[in-house]
Amino acid sequence: MTIAFSEEAEAKIKEYEKRYPTKRGALIPVLKLAQKEFGYISQDVMRLVAERLGLPESAVINTATFYTMLYKEPVGKFHIQVCTNVSCYLNGSDMIVDAVREKLGINMGETTPDGMFSLEGVQCLAACGNAPAMQVNEDYYESLTPEKVVKIIDELKQKGGDQ
Repeated sequence: MTIAFSEEAEAKIKEYEKRYPTKRGALIPVLKLAQKEFGYISQDVMRLVAERLGLPESAVINTATFYTMLYKEPVGKFHIQVCTNVSCYLNGSDMIVDAVREKLGINMGETTPDGMFSLEGVQCLAACGNAPAMQVNEDYYESLTPEKVVKIIDELKQKGGDQ
């Protein structure tokens, strides 16, 4: 399978290349762009990024596999990440995870059969002061309760095809 960046993505990559002093400096922004373009960072996508930036494939693989915000497997349209670190855990993140599991019928690391939602536990969302917290795609939710989480999921289900 041959993959390629869209014209819009290519234009953005050129902007990144001008912005950073080296092509390696543009690697993370290009990987994030690739994730947005292709949904996740597969081996083929890593190869494409390496070729496009003229970097060793090993450098791209090392970077892509280090950062948890870069998905190496497909995730749902709404990727729910619940902080399970100490502050969030002490403030009830386990109840938040249980509410998501019960509402969506999935466990950590799983995606709903329709591909709409996936659930992941993460170590820190840097929202300790308003724990427990979760992130859905790029949006943060803090000071959560199980009831708030169910309402958020219901709102996301209504958005469904709009995003």
